[in-house]
Amino acid sequence: MTSRKRDPSLENGGDEGSAVPENKRTKPLHKAALILARGGSKGIPLKNIKTLAGIPLIGWVLRAAVESELFDSIWVSTDHDDIERVARSFGAKVHRRSPEVSKDSSTSLDSIQEFIRLNPEVDVVCHMQATSPCLHPFHLKGALEYITVKGYDSVFSVVRRHHFRWQEVHQGTDEVTKPLNLDPSNRPRRQDWDGELCENGSFYFCTRELLQSQGLLQGGKVAYYEMRPEYSVDIDVDIDWPVAEQRVLRYGYFGRDTPEVVKIMFCNISGCLTEGRIFISSSGTEMISLNTRDTAGIRMLKNEGVEVILLTSNLDPVAKALSQNVSHRLGCEVMSVHEKPLEDLKDIVKKRGLSWNDVAYMGNDEIDVDCLNVAGLSAVPSDAPVVAKNGTKYICKALGGKGAVREFAEHILLQKRKAKSQLEQDRIDRTTC
Repeated sequence: MTSRKRDPSLENGGDEGSAVPENKRTKPLHKAALILARGGSKGIPLKNIKTLAGIPLIGWVLRAAVESELFDSIWVSTDHDDIERVARSFGAKVHRRSPEVSKDSSTSLDSIQEFIRLNPEVDVVCHMQATSPCLHPFHLKGALEYITVKGYDSVFSVVRRHHFRWQEVHQGTDEVTKPLNLDPSNRPRRQDWDGELCENGSFYFCTRELLQSQGLLQGGKVAYYEMRPEYSVDIDVDIDWPVAEQRVLRYGYFGRDTPEVVKIMFCNISGCLTEGRIFISSSGTEMISLNTRDTAGIRMLKNEGVEVILLTSNLDPVAKALSQNVSHRLGCEVMSVHEKPLEDLKDIVKKRGLSWNDVAYMGNDEIDVDCLNVAGLSAVPSDAPVVAKNGTKYICKALGGKGAVREFAEHILLQKRKAKSQLEQDRIDRTTC
């Protein structure tokens, strides 16, 4: 076995099909992204909307699909109300699948065929797995071009594995195992072996014609799209979750507006730095508490050159009264905002010569939604109301006043290290090519 250079998306030959490139058609293809998200997951209940690295699992795939701007429509096929709400919050349409294709025995193909039957305008179905949170827009673009530009009927994602496989031996028999993909007397080194292409389950794209005429997701003129191992993440059981979370934090797609380096962070005192409770002493003095983990998180940001401005509202007199004490203790500016914080903060961002892509914002309620939407990085504590969660890019595991600010600070600094690492890798690539 010898090594050779590989194109990351080589075709895997198949029989010539009837696919016609989009530029040779009389009318453009309608390309629909479809994510199947049944509510009855047995391994992890409601797995598709469980929070992974700050957002619902299905949100990672939906974000990549929406921001790729490749699709004429983006759909989530589900039988569950909560999944429907999350899907719509990310901008997807919802196909309510029938009970006939919502059973434990139902296959993905059953659900996809029902979808195309009820949506006759769709020419190409781009089925993406909700359990593949490291999917990026560039993966989708590269794969879809096999159908729209090169005229293939189907394309699916693979990852290259270097695993030696052996034949299974059944218990209670005298069978002897045999090698399936190697010669034990001449074991190749990893660098001398190209490995094998294995489906990684991230996506399966195919034409409507293939689905209807042959009932197949993979057929006709077939291609594969090779994804690098770091992007090949799948989640089936609970033990996969912490591993996937760490992978996503490093290799996940956080959106096209994610800043490389945050320059300034705005953080609401009420509900983020405090836990929303008021303590009243025997003399009638009102008090609130600060968590040392959160104050340490603010100091971490300041030590890394991130300016932190704490926000208090005219509607919260206790937090406002505390502002002077907090400002002195943490060395941060404290600013009073009105019912629409975005209007108050625009001048601050402009005066510093920044764009909102340089800003991190942490809020906790409906009045924060506009800021959560426009900031490059944004977060809410885990006990924030749904309206705030739907507007943010990151949902903390911690509660307000109980470590949420520290968690978001660590997330901001992780993105900074990630960007620095990528710049260093790009430098190495340029000097070695």
